[in-house]
Amino acid sequence: MRATNTNNYFEQIKMKMNSYVHFVYSLSKTFPKDELYGCTSQLRRSTLSIILNFIEGFARQKIAVKRNFWEISYGSLQESKYLLNFSFEEKYITSEDYKKADKMADKMADEIGAMLWQALKPLSE
Repeated sequence: MRATNTNNYFEQIKMKMNSYVHFVYSLSKTFPKDELYGCTSQLRRSTLSIILNFIEGFARQKIAVKRNFWEISYGSLQESKYLLNFSFEEKYITSEDYKKADKMADKMADEIGAMLWQALKPLSE
């Protein structure tokens, strides 16, 4: 992939992540007040961690360092998916909102996974 194509690809993923973060933040505004320092805080932190680690990884030069940040981003995405499921089971969010967030997360998981796979290639050669 050429540098321009790579930058466009990363910008597209970043925009999806940004939409996900804002969507999850809007959902969490309706959580019970007694969850402010529990589920609400943890969901917001894990969701923000997805995009922040992605951006930091993209800014790094060494493939192994990039991969590390993208792995953290992927892990944070999985954490946020669990917390959304937990929130749905606790009836903090609707089925419709849960399905929408889960679909957004699954698309990002596929793309982050593909980036990790590409980052592993140079390390194994």
